[in-house]
Amino acid sequence: MASWKDNVRSVEPYVPGEQPKVEDVIKLNTNENPYPPAPGVLSAAALFGADNSARLRKYPDPDAGVLTEALSEFYHVLQDQIFVGVGSDDVLSMAFLTFFNSRKPILFPDITYSFYPVWAELYRIPYDTQPLDADFNIVPADYIGRDNGGIIFPNPNAPTGVYLGLDSVEEIVRANRDSVVIVDEAYIDFGGVSALPLIEKYDNLLITQTFSKSRSMAGMRIGFAFGSRDLIRAMKDVKFSFNSYTMNAAALMMGAEAVKDRKYFENCCAKIVKTREDTKKKLSALGFDFPDSKTNFIFARHRSVPASWLFDELKKRRIFVRYFPQKRIDDFLRITIGTDEQMDVLIRNLGELIDAYRV
Repeated sequence: MASWKDNVRSVEPYVPGEQPKVEDVIKLNTNENPYPPAPGVLSAAALFGADNSARLRKYPDPDAGVLTEALSEFYHVLQDQIFVGVGSDDVLSMAFLTFFNSRKPILFPDITYSFYPVWAELYRIPYDTQPLDADFNIVPADYIGRDNGGIIFPNPNAPTGVYLGLDSVEEIVRANRDSVVIVDEAYIDFGGVSALPLIEKYDNLLITQTFSKSRSMAGMRIGFAFGSRDLIRAMKDVKFSFNSYTMNAAALMMGAEAVKDRKYFENCCAKIVKTREDTKKKLSALGFDFPDSKTNFIFARHRSVPASWLFDELKKRRIFVRYFPQKRIDDFLRITIGTDEQMDVLIRNLGELIDAYRV
C-alpha cells in the first residue's frame, strides 16, 4: 500500500559541532571567534533594541542595501556584484541550487566541508570527489580536463586548514570557463590571499565569505558572495523565488557596523594568527603533527595517542574540540584557536593526558 512516506525526500543531514548546554567549558570545536564583535555592532544592537517596535513590524530590505553598501565600500566591489544571505551556508546552498543543474557531476575534494555532499544529495546533483594528496593539498590537475557541472572547494580547506596558492586557484578557474567555480573563503582572513580580484577577469568565478569567523558574528548568521553581475543576478532570481526576506533587520544593521571598523577587524585577526602560531609550537613540543594551517584552527594528529581517546578525555575535562570519524582523518583533532588563556589550558591538559596514556 502506498504511503505518504514514499514521497519524503530522504537525505543524510549535515552534523554540526556540538553546542554545549552549559557555559563553563572551553569551546574549541566550531571555529567561532573567541573575541567579541566590533564595538559598533554592540552599539547598533542597543539602538535596534531601543527602537524595535517599528523595525520588527516591518519587513527588512530584501536587497539588504545597508549591508551591501558597506561590503561594497570595504572590498571595493560594485553592489551588483554582491549577494548576501543567512550565513555562508545559505549563500552556498543558493549557489548549488542556482548553478549546479547539469547532468554532469560537480567536483570537490574528498576531504572538505561536509555540507557539500549534503547539498548535492538534497538537490540531486551528481558529484565526484577528488582525493587530496598525502599532505592534504588540493591537486589542481584533478580539476582540469574533466567534464563537469561545476567545481567547489574551500580555500583554505576545511577541516585541514591547508591553503591553495592563488596561481593554482586561477589555473582551475581558467581551465573551467564553461562551469561555475565556487571558492569558499570562510577562513581567508586568517592567512593566504583572496581570489576576489579574479572576479573581474573570470565571469564564472563565485567567491563566498562569512561573518561567523573573522568578524565574531556566528550567532547573527551573515554570509556573502562576490561574482560577476550575471552570476549575482542569477542567484538573486533564485533567492527571490525562494524567500525574498532572508536577512533580518538586526543582522543587516549590525553586519554593516562590523564591516565599517577595519582596524578592529584587522587587530582581531592578527591576535588569532599570533595565538595560532604560538599554539603550533606548543603542539609540536607535545608530539603533534599537523598541516600548516592558514585558518583559525589547527588540524592535529599525535604521533602515539589516538585522537578519539584524546577527544573523549578532553570532553570529560570540559574542553570541546572536533573529531571526525572519517577515513584518512580519524587520527586528527580539529582545534579552534581560542584566547591565549584558553589555549594554555588546552596545552596543559593535553600534556597531562599524553603522560597518562603512556603510563
